[in-house]
Parts: sequence; C-alpha cells; structure tokens
Amino acid sequence: MKIFGLTGWSGSGKTSLMVRLIPALTARGLRVSTVKHAHKGFDIDHPGKDSHNHRMAGATEVLVSSPRRWALMHELRDAEPELTLDQLIGKIAPVDLLLIEGFKRDRHEKIEVWRADVDKALIAPDDPTIVAVASDSAVPGCPVPVLDLNDADAVAAFIVARCGLEWG
Repeated sequence: MKIFGLTGWSGSGKTSLMVRLIPALTARGLRVSTVKHAHKGFDIDHPGKDSHNHRMAGATEVLVSSPRRWALMHELRDAEPELTLDQLIGKIAPVDLLLIEGFKRDRHEKIEVWRADVDKALIAPDDPTIVAVASDSAVPGCPVPVLDLNDADAVAAFIVARCGLEWG
C-alpha cells in the first residue's frame, strides 16, 4: 500500500483538493482510502442515536453495522494517548493508495497546499518530506515543483508517478 499526504495550514484547501483527487484516482481504477487528522474533538455520532447513547453510557468501543457500511468508534476517555499515524495506518484495510490529510510532522511524502491569501509561511523550505506545492498562484522561492491547485488530474498524476503506481 502506497502512502502519500496533503498538508498545509488551516484554510489552505486541503480537504477541497482531497475530494477532487479521490475521484480522479478512483476513475482510473485505483483503490483509495484516506486518513484525516482533526485538531479538535470531533463526533461522527449524534445525540438521540442508539450508538451515541452506548458511548455516553461509558462504552469504550461501539461498532455500528448496516448492509451498506460499518463504523467503529473508540473512546480514548483521557485514559489512552492519541494514536500515532503508524498505528492508525495499521487499522486500515490494504488499498492501492492511502491519502493522508494533515499529520504535518509525520515523515511520509506530501504535497503542501498553499494559498497566499491564507497569509502563512510556506512550509516546504524547511520540510524535506514536502515534494511539491499545490497552489492557485505563484509561489516565490519554492524549492520544489509547483502544481496547479485547480487541476486535480495533474496533481493525481504527480502522486501516481511519485508513488510508482500504474493506472488506466
């Protein structure tokens, strides 16, 4: 399983690029999964649902299953540390390409999503794991190739080539 990431500052467009990349990759026959880092608490469950009631009652894990999907929620409850990216990857079923959104400090190769109007410094000059920058404008002093943020097919082709994958 090949692993490749998107990183950048909040508001730069990582998720927007990710949701355009996935169909560009899957349309060519690649099986793709994703891991997304959330800096704040998040919830995929909702009050009033049975699974939410199970968690609120103190269950450490709640697995919900249907004919269409299943989801496992695991509560850390301040008793366990946040899992590392490697530990999370170990929980993913093998696919052709695992795209990682966030996890800025981890050592996998990544594309930095950068927009001048976010008004944050470029990360690439100080991070050797960033192998390209995707932007909607010129990126002065960029030490790596600059890709058009609005051309998901070109970004997908870069990732496929970088990972040594074959696609249709």
